[in-house]
Amino acid sequence: MNISKITIFCLSILCVLTAFAQKGEPPVKAPFEKLDLYCVNDWWNNAEEVKNNPKRIIDVDVPRDEVICFGMYTVQNGVMKMTAQLFPLYPKESRKVVLELKKNGKWKKVATEKINDIGWSTLFRIENWDETTDVAYRLRHGEKAMFEGLIRRNPKDKSEIVVASLNCNSNQTRGSREEYVRNLKHLDPDLLFFAGDQSYDHKEHTAAWLLFGIQFREVFCDRPCITIPDDHDIGQGNLWGENGKKSLTPAGNDGGYFYHHEYIKMVERCQTSHLPDAFDPTPIEQGIGVYYTNINIGGVDFAIVEDRKFKTGPAGTIPQMGPRPDHIRDPNYDPNTIDLEGLKLLGDRQIKFLEEWGTQWNGVSLKAVLSQTGFCGGAHRHGNFKNLLHADLDSNGWPQTGRKKALRAIRAAGAVHLAGDQHIATLIHHGIDEHCDGPFAFVSPAMVNNYYSRWWHPEDEKSGKNPEPGNKLPFNGDYLDGMGNKITMVAYANPEEKITRGGFGLVRFNKAKKSVTFESWDRTCDVTKSGAKQMPGWPRTIRQDGTKNNYPVWKLDPIQ
Repeated sequence: MNISKITIFCLSILCVLTAFAQKGEPPVKAPFEKLDLYCVNDWWNNAEEVKNNPKRIIDVDVPRDEVICFGMYTVQNGVMKMTAQLFPLYPKESRKVVLELKKNGKWKKVATEKINDIGWSTLFRIENWDETTDVAYRLRHGEKAMFEGLIRRNPKDKSEIVVASLNCNSNQTRGSREEYVRNLKHLDPDLLFFAGDQSYDHKEHTAAWLLFGIQFREVFCDRPCITIPDDHDIGQGNLWGENGKKSLTPAGNDGGYFYHHEYIKMVERCQTSHLPDAFDPTPIEQGIGVYYTNINIGGVDFAIVEDRKFKTGPAGTIPQMGPRPDHIRDPNYDPNTIDLEGLKLLGDRQIKFLEEWGTQWNGVSLKAVLSQTGFCGGAHRHGNFKNLLHADLDSNGWPQTGRKKALRAIRAAGAVHLAGDQHIATLIHHGIDEHCDGPFAFVSPAMVNNYYSRWWHPEDEKSGKNPEPGNKLPFNGDYLDGMGNKITMVAYANPEEKITRGGFGLVRFNKAKKSVTFESWDRTCDVTKSGAKQMPGWPRTIRQDGTKNNYPVWKLDPIQ
């Protein structure tokens, strides 16, 4: 090595040492590679490139008095759980976050927790929580960074509990979601439910999650919020979790998880650790956790299930009948050929949970099940109107035996079902053994639906059997979906020219009347103005009408 090379080498070493002197200790090394590069390892070395990239997700190198992005919480059984989500920190910065509560007009520190460098979040868990009063909270980092909000009292005295249901927050637009924030703040729901695909940036979850937080934190800072990750959140085109096995493809159709298990655990930690304690926390394969649980909001009991985590993958399991293992193009195939023994949907653990949860009625007036997607094929056309797809195995209409097990457990609980993922708003009355003997299910529209629209529009353009009198939506009534499942279409919201039909759902649980009203709102509407109208065919109301075989029977209110 000549003198000049030695000089250059020494100067390089000096630069590195100088950087560490300025930044502190070397960064925590991520246990995965080529993932979350905006936010792991020496993330600051990429900061300028990120700032200057017009396609960037978000600039994560924020002013240091803004490093707390948001907090998110739930309260159940006297336990308040809150996640604090931070932007990436420099090595020299404290990894401690403080939770303060306002008591008698003064802030009081109640807990301090350590931030995890992988994902930049942490969890506060406060027991013996008083659910009868509103409590202001403040998250603090250092001397200047803070985030404030309100932990609401449990609204047990309210006759109607309102839930906002949202999903599919596209990465095709990085902008704010001011129309959603305006409408949601005006409607003032008691609970926010984000059903999945909060992030579409498969390899950069933390940056995308921070962007989601900026978009919606003004709403969830002061009310309980449920977020559950779906396939795009964990970096896959689709997800059949198959109890946590390793998948060989990001398409995921062979079953399992494609990306490093620590990346998956990071995603679930950031999105779900604030949920109530899991019914059975036993991890699945690769040490991946579970979060299925329940939460009681004002006497309405919500079961949160993971409808993808235990589901069997189709590739190599069933005969392939289309260009993809999960798409069936042949309308003449026999659905029985894909409903094979041993296939799983919710899995034995979650069926046990639902069966036990369904019997618990102390302090409960109504019940609902929350999951990522629906339990049938509720769309005929995918991506563009001409793309007719006979059966989509990514939907929970397959495997059919697993679907029936899930629906029987939901029916026995007297619950309704809320979900997302399908991009199109639908209200469906499920059939198990015959039409309309199962629960009602509401899939809310995608928040952004102009990049992959879907339509409920049968090829023969005919209504189903037993169409509903007065229903102006032409394709209502009894149908078989592409997997042979019995469904009754009550309402849907197809995209139209220049109308994306992206939006959100609102569900009103009336405890006194034992009724549930489903609303579907277009993203462009302004509910603060008089005369604001919902999507055509909405709202619709169902109500309990007696019992059958010891479970409540739900009936659809006639169209007014």
